[in-house]
Amino acid sequence: MESGQLRVGLVGTGPWAARVHAPGLAEHPSTVLSAVWSRRPEAAQSLAETYDTVAAGRIDELFDQVDAIAFAVPPAVQAEIAPRAAAAGKHLILEKPIAADLPGARRLADAVTEAGVASLVMLTLRFAQETRDWLDGINQAGGWRGGGARWLSGALLGGQYAGSAWRQDPSGGALADIGPHAFDLLDAALGPITEVLAAHRGAEDLWHVLLAHENGATSTATLTLRLPVQPTVAEVAVYGEHGYRRFSRSGTAAESYTALLDDFAAMVSSGISTHPCDVRRGVHLAWIVDRVRALTGR
Repeated sequence: MESGQLRVGLVGTGPWAARVHAPGLAEHPSTVLSAVWSRRPEAAQSLAETYDTVAAGRIDELFDQVDAIAFAVPPAVQAEIAPRAAAAGKHLILEKPIAADLPGARRLADAVTEAGVASLVMLTLRFAQETRDWLDGINQAGGWRGGGARWLSGALLGGQYAGSAWRQDPSGGALADIGPHAFDLLDAALGPITEVLAAHRGAEDLWHVLLAHENGATSTATLTLRLPVQPTVAEVAVYGEHGYRRFSRSGTAAESYTALLDDFAAMVSSGISTHPCDVRRGVHLAWIVDRVRALTGR
């Protein structure tokens, strides 16, 4: 710890790392961006210079300089490096999906559990104060019978994320990228998802998923990153004994990341390793994605 701040290393230098992780870590009062590592040394050096920090030449060198690591890399890369970081005693900020497949997610969770380190998954909407307030009201009211989520975007048609190989891969796309967000909110609002009842992937990577919840509620999710929709539609609704309640995405990723860092620093400081959005949440969401893939042959 430096002056009471958590020393955090950043793995990854892509648009999300540069736009959200790096400035968030550098500006938060409880963290300091201590080092950057990337498979592209020149990119790591450039980002490190922007924030007056250092670029690590090797991943093990990064481990030696930090208390925690934030990941902003493709799922398969995160699933390879993060267990090693946990074994080295480093607390983890993870991106979703936490791995490219369910076995990888479970291995990562096992490594985190064995090491006893703190972990949080960057489920952007869950850390927004507006979302927390909406979910508090939903959970206090109860009596919900069903709901639905819609996330319609053209992010893979052009722009800074259109070149992302894992998102463009048929096994990735909307299901892997925004599916965890939608499933997480439906699960948090209506109770644990216990079964994927039906799933269909249509043209333009358009997904329709029917879900069963522990308390008997059912919900649907419609997902795509390949529709020319401006602005992005990202909304969740529930209905039941208290009528119909809808929530639309608001706030910024930077605000959500600040709230995540608030929770993360508090976890590390107090020695707590469990949280509603920790690595185990990532495994649950990976299980849902895995079931959808099994039903659609993807």
